[in-house]
Amino acid sequence: MTQQSSSNMASDLTLSNVTVGYDGQQVVAQTSFHLAAGEIGCLLGPSGCGKSTLLRAIAGFEPLMSGQIEVAGQVISTAEINVPPERRQIGMVFQDIALFPHLTVGENIAFGLTSWSKSQALERVDELLALVGLAGFQSRYPHSLSGGQQQRVALARAMAPKPKLLLLDEPFSGLDAKLREELVPDIRSILLHEEMSAILVTHDQMEAFAMADQVSVMSDGEIHQTGTCYEIYHRPATRFVASFIGHGDFLPATVCGPNCVHSDLGRIQGNLHHGFADQAEVDLLVRPDDILHDDDSEFVGVIVSKWFRGSHFLYRVSLASGKVVYCFASSHHDHSVGQAIGLTIHLDHLVMFNR
Repeated sequence: MTQQSSSNMASDLTLSNVTVGYDGQQVVAQTSFHLAAGEIGCLLGPSGCGKSTLLRAIAGFEPLMSGQIEVAGQVISTAEINVPPERRQIGMVFQDIALFPHLTVGENIAFGLTSWSKSQALERVDELLALVGLAGFQSRYPHSLSGGQQQRVALARAMAPKPKLLLLDEPFSGLDAKLREELVPDIRSILLHEEMSAILVTHDQMEAFAMADQVSVMSDGEIHQTGTCYEIYHRPATRFVASFIGHGDFLPATVCGPNCVHSDLGRIQGNLHHGFADQAEVDLLVRPDDILHDDDSEFVGVIVSKWFRGSHFLYRVSLASGKVVYCFASSHHDHSVGQAIGLTIHLDHLVMFNR
């Protein structure tokens, strides 16, 4: 690939009924989703759910049992077609970073630019080092860099040839929490600056929320829901998504109208039409931010456990019925286990599933 023939234009990605497996055993079944050009997507799910297998199939490392993968309108994978990884114009950042220890930072980044002229390659290396905040590091070796710096170099190396799509397989899992918190939004900004479509694989929800425009939640080889971070948190499509994303409890409840439900929290009016028949028996999803500490409320619960989170306390509170739910409280309100506190219900989004 020459610099002139590569393009800054991001490419879209479409998976249609993709099934991937090993030795005839399905690992990912009948999976479909679309990533628009320039978007950052995320495959989010617990370990062993098939997300890395799906990413490897997009990269070309795993053949398809059935279905089709397209990048920029070009079919790159079917059961019969498997365009080799090196011809897909797809970049990849691995979990173990995998920089070449015997090459300098500049040589690592320029590794995929062998068909570029020397001056063009050097210009691209300088451009990317400035973009990832490592200007002047060309002559350093990987062992002299911190983990976060190595991850930035790995990103720059994958981005250097201007691929149509960038794949990131758990790239932050080896970094400490504070470094992850700093690095993830930085890398999102870099991808947006480069106008590069990308897919992140992670089991970490906060990582997904900080990085992605759209998130596909996976379990047991299937995508349960694809949507924005807001949608999967507030409008989960399945019980698995509801329980996997964020904290939450299910309370037994009875529908009392088109946007009304009655539970141990009392009668609640929501702003979403839930679609259940009147008097239907359901399970109501209640998240920590749905129940707030309020000294002036006559509706009370008893604290059974507590976690200090800096800006707030996360309490587990027992209701009169014996059901236990989460509750948010300002960190200025430090109450003891066993103490009764007032609660206010702020449950606008009625998320319910059949009992």
